[in-house]
Amino acid sequence: MPQTVPINHSQTPAPALQRLLYIEDEPSIQAIVKLTLEDIGQFTVHSCTSGSEAISSGADFLPDLILLDVMMPGMDGPTTLKALRQLPELATTPVIFMTAKNTPEEIASLKAQGAIAVITKPFDPMTLCDEIQNAWHTYYSHE
Repeated sequence: MPQTVPINHSQTPAPALQRLLYIEDEPSIQAIVKLTLEDIGQFTVHSCTSGSEAISSGADFLPDLILLDVMMPGMDGPTTLKALRQLPELATTPVIFMTAKNTPEEIASLKAQGAIAVITKPFDPMTLCDEIQNAWHTYYSHE
């Protein structure tokens, strides 16, 4: 008699990552990241230069993932995330912070605020898409 193997339904594959909301105030970094995400990662990217711009346009874009700079003038990344969480369309959208703050305590603090991962600056444009995909798949494998 053939043996049956139980199926583990709790480990469904991650959905395809296609749409990224990217929030970065520094034009040169924004240009490099957007180009990398679109050309290498083949993602559809909606870029915003501030937290307030993301709040006003992010919900209409319906991203799969939010890539969010931590240090921005006016509304910083954590404050922006709190505001985005108030929008029903973005209340549960996974977030990755990008930051120059790279101590273990700072990274732990950002994750405690709801980030699925933290990418530190400076980053390598050639591996950025892989880092994002790895965080995405890790998030869905633990959900």
